[in-house]
Amino acid sequence: MKKVIFFIAICFSFLNQLSAQSQTSVSNLYKGTVDGKTPITVYIKTEENPCTADLMFTSMYRYNKSNNWIQLNITQGKKKENEFVMVEHGFSGVLILQKNGNTFTGLWISPDTKKQLKVDLKEASMTKKEIENFEKTMEKVNYENNDC
Repeated sequence: MKKVIFFIAICFSFLNQLSAQSQTSVSNLYKGTVDGKTPITVYIKTEENPCTADLMFTSMYRYNKSNNWIQLNITQGKKKENEFVMVEHGFSGVLILQKNGNTFTGLWISPDTKKQLKVDLKEASMTKKEIENFEKTMEKVNYENNDC
């Protein structure tokens, strides 16, 4: 009987470990330009949606000359998984990007569609400390935008 209980305990432990592994998140930093001349930084955190197994994205970006981060709501294409639409919080602009390896290319479009600027991004490396700082900043931006 002790062997059976021990075996069940090991199975539960293994299942909990698998569940924790499948719910891990991945953080990526991208640096590049808008219109070929304005430097920007984009931070994207990707997690698996526990309800649908689809990917969920939490993101923000900023123009490097500014300290203000802009929250992005990201939707990934269903038919073409390398296509992304990123809507700025408050709908101040939209990024329509295609991912190819570790780069994103596409357009930033103003809400009235009169301004369309080319966007080029390339993945950049981060330290653990930088990831922690980006996470704190993203939590603050999300709180500022969504707290009642």
